[in-house]
Amino acid sequence: MKQFLADFSKLIKFRLTFLVVFSASVTFLIGSKVSIGGGEAPGIDWINWLILIVGGFLVTSAANCFNEVIEVDLDKLMTRTKDRPMPAGHMTTGQGLVSGLVMGMLGTWLLGKLNIETGLLSVFSIFLYAFAYTPLKRKSPIAVFVGAIPGALPPLIGYVAAHGRIDGIAVILFLVQFVWQFPHFWSIAWVLDDDYKKAGFRLLPTTKRDKISAFITFLSTLILIPVSLLPTFYGFGGYYIAGVSLLAGLVFAWLAFKMWINMDLASARKVMFCSFFYLPLVQLVLLFDFIAK
Repeated sequence: MKQFLADFSKLIKFRLTFLVVFSASVTFLIGSKVSIGGGEAPGIDWINWLILIVGGFLVTSAANCFNEVIEVDLDKLMTRTKDRPMPAGHMTTGQGLVSGLVMGMLGTWLLGKLNIETGLLSVFSIFLYAFAYTPLKRKSPIAVFVGAIPGALPPLIGYVAAHGRIDGIAVILFLVQFVWQFPHFWSIAWVLDDDYKKAGFRLLPTTKRDKISAFITFLSTLILIPVSLLPTFYGFGGYYIAGVSLLAGLVFAWLAFKMWINMDLASARKVMFCSFFYLPLVQLVLLFDFIAK
């Protein structure tokens, strides 16, 4: 049982899946507090919130399964992925594919029960991640841009699941996570570049660790600062989220600047770890700030 749980956790990329579901669950709560058509806000439906969490978990897990089925031969080449269940021989690709199909269909059905828009967005997310981003990783750095779209859909999905429509708030929630994806992706790609090269992945802006790639990563953190202030400019965020976003954004940018100057793995790891903390911090503060308004 212990081996099964370990394999399943690696198959679905549990930590990544948890972050995705967390993001969607937070924006669901925000969407529940937004009035519809100038009327009253629908309020929090906790049953639907649980459905979103379970459905989102299954859909994200399915996308990760398909990704690993497609890349099973490449995963065998990299140190960080060779112990995943399929490359390690603990699971066949057929079993992985069936697991992904079952979780994908069940998750989509659950999310579709909330509203049709949520179900369609989840299907779009699976296909874009597994069948566009995944094969592009070996062809061009444009894969990071393509991957940032499904990577930024969870807050949009969570909001639409509660609110039932895409509006200005939904777009801003998407944009914050979309822009965050770039320093997040590129700092990871910098740290893991040697391992990625074994599989032919080309994820850094110039495909290599150089000054230009480091500068573009730094630039992306600068772009994130004004984007993260959009909730306050748009009026659904207050001064607390503005202050936290500005402070967190400046720390993020400073670490990316040091990475550009130092050009070393230690600096890149600091940017990477900062990205892990930045997003949940900003989203949680936005939620509490929004509810308190």
